[in-house]
Amino acid sequence: MARYIFITGGVVSSLGKGLMAASLAALLQARGFRVRIRKFDPYLNVDPGTMSPYQHGEVYVTDDGAETDLDLGHYERFTGVSARQSDNVTQGRVYQTIIQRERRGDYLGATVQVIPHVTDEIKAFATADTDDLDFVLCEIGGTVGDIESLPFMEAIRQLHNDLDRGQSIFVHVTLVPYIAAAGELKTKPTQHSVRELTSLGIQPDILLCRCEHPLPESERKKIALFCNVRPEAVIPALDASSIYAVPAQYHAEGLDEEVLRAFGIQGAPKPSLDRWLDIMDRQQNPEGEVTIGVVGKYVGLPDAYKSLYEALTHGGFANRVKVNIKWIDAELFEKGDDVAASLEPMHGILVPGGFGVRGSEGKIASVKFARERNVPFFGICLGMQMACIEGARNTAGIPDASTTEFGETSEPVVGLITEWMSSEGLQKRTAETDLGGTMRLGAYPAKLTGNSVVAGIYGTGDISERHRHRYEVNAGYRDSLEKGGLIFSGMSPDGTLPEIVERPDHPWFVGVQFHPELKSKPFDPHPLFASFIEAAVKQSRLV
Repeated sequence: MARYIFITGGVVSSLGKGLMAASLAALLQARGFRVRIRKFDPYLNVDPGTMSPYQHGEVYVTDDGAETDLDLGHYERFTGVSARQSDNVTQGRVYQTIIQRERRGDYLGATVQVIPHVTDEIKAFATADTDDLDFVLCEIGGTVGDIESLPFMEAIRQLHNDLDRGQSIFVHVTLVPYIAAAGELKTKPTQHSVRELTSLGIQPDILLCRCEHPLPESERKKIALFCNVRPEAVIPALDASSIYAVPAQYHAEGLDEEVLRAFGIQGAPKPSLDRWLDIMDRQQNPEGEVTIGVVGKYVGLPDAYKSLYEALTHGGFANRVKVNIKWIDAELFEKGDDVAASLEPMHGILVPGGFGVRGSEGKIASVKFARERNVPFFGICLGMQMACIEGARNTAGIPDASTTEFGETSEPVVGLITEWMSSEGLQKRTAETDLGGTMRLGAYPAKLTGNSVVAGIYGTGDISERHRHRYEVNAGYRDSLEKGGLIFSGMSPDGTLPEIVERPDHPWFVGVQFHPELKSKPFDPHPLFASFIEAAVKQSRLV
């Protein structure tokens, strides 16, 4: 029977509930328990798929094709448990489901209301497919007091009562700010946040207090007294040197012990934290460093490339080097900035995924620089497409090469993908199809050429990677591109969709249509990122 941990946040947003949930799950997993983490998002979008990265950060894609909150990336990276469609629900999806049922007449004439219909749907989501688990961690997005999150708060209050005694607990993440002028930590915001939470019928069992300075014992007791929890259940959470230091830090503060105590679990095995200590050692004691230039469109908000940032870091772990990331706005190269001056200091160049024409010529210029100067190059999704357009223009003799994503073109090296096979059968799309949820999404297999660079990197000829794109490289240009040195080394199993291109005569030049960063983990770096950073290390020794 699964036990439930409901995680809420108060005072301000961006306290790190997702990272806290991932770290706690990792600690429970390290004790031998089976875990899964779920995210409740209060916004009315059905999913984040159509939201700007500047609004929401990156869209994380699961194997089964769900477009989800970036916190699910933390969940996967920290636990290694593959997220599913059922692990992220938004208020928009809840209402969409209920309205569809109402239109079909499923409610048999009843008045459809927040209670019980909306709350019942949320509870059903929380409890689905949990038979094989020991713990289910449910993170509630937003902040206590938000009007949007009220149905979710009510649902978890009800679920706490529906479950057997001792089968669920509440963990509240809050802020204890430091007032420099007074030289003091202030507990009043936490007190008010807990009071707001209890007014909704939820009494937290554990308080995780984010703070910039150590939380004195006297302040812990004060918080415990006013918030009706045990002093040991007030857990300080200071800023960490790295997100990968957080699990060990929370264990040292007693978070996992307090969770087990709240459930009445005694005699649980001590956590095995060896792999986390190894990651911390690799991060804190690197044997060198490299600089990677990421030429993208959303570089003003690092969360837009969250998984990419972490995957590059993991590549550094694999090679015991520190990876310095230089975020470069591709538009600058279109406004007259010197490409060579910006990219010459780089030991590797990466062009990530994205949508739209803005910055595209700057990305193509970056590909050209990497190709001509023999700098390791990694193109992901749109980055691969830009590599193919650059190759068509400059090595295959097709100067008008472009993509239909940016408008009409006489040489559509990249075009809208209209048909492909998925696990659900033949999928079809047109230019008029709705934007939301209509891309090629989720994990798809690919076949690699036996003697290719990427086959050597993967160590196999059969791979499966996650996709999120609407446009595809036109296989009709394969012969022309290969004559120009850009080899199609990975294809869909039916041989129709290009998945990987490479330049065998280059030190390291790989473009992939999928998003390998989504499957990289600190203790299991993705082979492409490990190999890319290895090539960057070699490049660093040449300059």
